[in-house]
Amino acid sequence: MDALTVQPKVVIVGAGIVGCALSDELTARGWTDVTVLEQGPLFATGGSSSHAPGLVFQTNSSKTMTEFASYTVRKYAALTLDGQWCFRQVGGLEVATTAQRLAELNRKHGLAASWGVAGALLDPEQCAVLHPLLDAGQVLGGLHVPTDGLAKAVRAGEAQARRAIERGARFLPHHTVTGIESAGGRVTAVATDRGGFPADVVVSCAGFWGPKIGRMAGLTVPLVPLAHQYARTTPVPALAGHNSEALEASKPILRHQDRDLYYREHGDRIGIGSYAHRPLPVDLDDVAHPSAGAPSMPSMLPFTAADFEQAWADSQELLPALARTKVEEGFNGIFSFTADGFPLMGESPQLRGFWVAEAVWVTHSAGVAKAMAEWLVEGTPRTDVHECDLNRFEPVQLAPSYVHQRSCQNFVEVYDIIHPLQPMEEPRPLRVSPFHARQRELGAYFLEAAGWERPHWYEANAGLAEVASIPGRGAWASRYWSPIAGAEALATRERVAMYDMTPLKRLEVTGPGSLAFLQYLTTNQLDKPVGSVTYTLLLDETGGVRSDLTVARLGPGHGSGERWQVGANGNLDLDWLTRHLPDDGSVQVRDITAGTCCIGLWGPRARDLVQPLTETDFSHQAFGYFKAKQAYLGNVPVTAMRLSYVGELGWELYTTADCGPKLWDTLWAAGQSLDVLAAGRSAFNSLRLEKGYRSWGTDLTAEHNPFEAGLGFAVRMDKGDFLGRQALLGITEETVSRRLVCLLLDDPQAVVMGKEPVYVDGVPAGYVTSAAYGYSIGASLAYAWLPRAAAGPATRVSVEYFGEQLPATITEEPLFDPKMARIRR
Repeated sequence: MDALTVQPKVVIVGAGIVGCALSDELTARGWTDVTVLEQGPLFATGGSSSHAPGLVFQTNSSKTMTEFASYTVRKYAALTLDGQWCFRQVGGLEVATTAQRLAELNRKHGLAASWGVAGALLDPEQCAVLHPLLDAGQVLGGLHVPTDGLAKAVRAGEAQARRAIERGARFLPHHTVTGIESAGGRVTAVATDRGGFPADVVVSCAGFWGPKIGRMAGLTVPLVPLAHQYARTTPVPALAGHNSEALEASKPILRHQDRDLYYREHGDRIGIGSYAHRPLPVDLDDVAHPSAGAPSMPSMLPFTAADFEQAWADSQELLPALARTKVEEGFNGIFSFTADGFPLMGESPQLRGFWVAEAVWVTHSAGVAKAMAEWLVEGTPRTDVHECDLNRFEPVQLAPSYVHQRSCQNFVEVYDIIHPLQPMEEPRPLRVSPFHARQRELGAYFLEAAGWERPHWYEANAGLAEVASIPGRGAWASRYWSPIAGAEALATRERVAMYDMTPLKRLEVTGPGSLAFLQYLTTNQLDKPVGSVTYTLLLDETGGVRSDLTVARLGPGHGSGERWQVGANGNLDLDWLTRHLPDDGSVQVRDITAGTCCIGLWGPRARDLVQPLTETDFSHQAFGYFKAKQAYLGNVPVTAMRLSYVGELGWELYTTADCGPKLWDTLWAAGQSLDVLAAGRSAFNSLRLEKGYRSWGTDLTAEHNPFEAGLGFAVRMDKGDFLGRQALLGITEETVSRRLVCLLLDDPQAVVMGKEPVYVDGVPAGYVTSAAYGYSIGASLAYAWLPRAAAGPATRVSVEYFGEQLPATITEEPLFDPKMARIRR
């Protein structure tokens, strides 16, 4: 926090489970001047928390979301309210009725092990012992997590609120927020229908009303309220006498994801939740205000029985005891969905002091609140939250139609088996590089990221794959992959290839204060001559790696001062730099991605291709590694940077978007005699892993420091002060407790995908980050986080992949061209 008192005035909007949890976490850290405003009553406020069935399944493909859920379990299990439980650890059971789901549960068991959640794979009979209502004949197997369970959201909320109140917080019901007041770009107060409340910090925890609160602060809160069906049966004879009214449940919470269903006990009844129906988006203008005269639960809409018919039939098939019952009651409950399925956390980029914690379900509520409190009080959350950061989206991803369409699709896919590379199909295409038409002519297979269409391989290169005899791989790793990618990787090593690097974020930094600004925010030495390019890191205050950058010093700016081009990882980097701009206007940061484009030209014949096109000397002596020059290639003005993320001779060639097609055509025509080819992201990923190049957000995040990640070479402790420097004092690669290491799998066809657990001496000790087949080295490789004590070279480990233990060996890196001879020639 900047320029705030030690005890800031905090106003939280919303007393649902998230607002209550945040008030508890903040006051526990000493921020006790907390006011929670609620438009409805306390504590059954009428929002999503009030009707949430409370199922807490911890395991998620996201490490962050699993950590949030696990903290929620630990916290709520220790809470009571007037002697009543807030969390019942009855366990969670997910069952498979198809071979595909059974394989997915094996993969999910691996995810649980990676993230430290204990679970067990069960056969049908074991599933039926745990949940006797199951028809074992319908089930192929299951995944049991004993620590999962049921949360009483309203009860847990009140229990946390009481603790906050004891520390000084106040909760005010029936206060409808009517405005967010500000001055000088900072929030100053919250206006309500009952008066104003001064505030240094405002946190919107308003749930599906969040977009309305956000608009008052000039902020787009990209979520969509969607109705989700929940029903209860009449008494189930088989449950008679099993559960008391106080305890409610004794059997595991149950998921039947093959039919988009889940189940929990309500005494002698069964509650059934369904995602099997059509998306039911809700217009907030149609939701009654939770005030006098309005329904007590405006978030509970009338039950649409026709949408539940198939769900009821499928439920009776899985749980035959339900055939003796009927649906006694049901409702369509409103929940929040986002375009990518993650919560929205963070501070508004336009209004300092206005924060959001929205689209958070009960499952993750305490974990999100803890991270938010750490963020506010300490300046940085201790859990990596880049997947959840409010500012992660590109502007095109904030279009109302985009948010609506993707959020509805996330509802449809909530229980689907989603491959790590699987893109959403609509709305596409959104963003295309200037080379898109040429790529389509070459049969590009596109996947999508941040709205960009990105070629992963080209059908035009199919003939190369037949000659190269690329090895196959398993069914899961074969999805969104082609042996053509292997041929493209080998051809890059042997010839010269063109890679579309346009989707990578590019920022322009200018102004007289730009050097001092960048020097303070990054770890490496940037005070070098014009034409220098530097690989460097962004750190937070704890020394965690927020991002890695390539920074090119290009010369005079448009006005006074200098001009720099920063190769970044995404919108969060733009947000970070913008937040740290000096107030005197001496530095400007501009996103130039859309107006520019880039071709990575790499391979041993790269110089042979480019030199005849220009009068500029591209020799190694005149144009060294990590240098930049302005030049013309034919008729195209380019900024050429001698960088290589694939470990081969070559350049990143930048030009303006209008000249993009001409740049492609110029290089393509000149390269015909050199057997030039276009290559895609799949080959790129294999090549960069052979060289040991890290990918931020996958191989490392803000949870890791540079020395753990093997990036200590990008830190210059002697250059002067920089953000995060104090936290790194005394740390070296020899003193860290964990390391990112390279693994070689024994079986070359055993290609894993990432996030699999790594076992040392039979015990899960870490997890895979990135993985690929190394076509140049003829082996399957992976990178993984492991304890330093277990991360020595030649150490034998195993990777769990769909329930199978794959032997592997820790090896020295990089695996390819360790002396960098191919790049520096």
